Amino acid sequence: MMTLLKRLFYEEDGQSMVEYGLILALVAVAVVVVLGTMGGSIKKLFQDTTTELEKRPTP
Repeated sequence: MMTLLKRLFYEEDGQSMVEYGLILALVAVAVVVVLGTMGGSIKKLFQDTTTELEKRPTP
């Protein structure tokens, strides 16, 4: 039983998955912050583009 616990404690395979999870969470937080800050201007950009495309006649 003790050797199993020692092996689980020193095994590094699971640590890399945790690190990838933390990096992914950090990227997700950064995306949320950027979209929250720039959300209004991005929405306006898409609205302006849609308005301009609707003005053009279809061929």
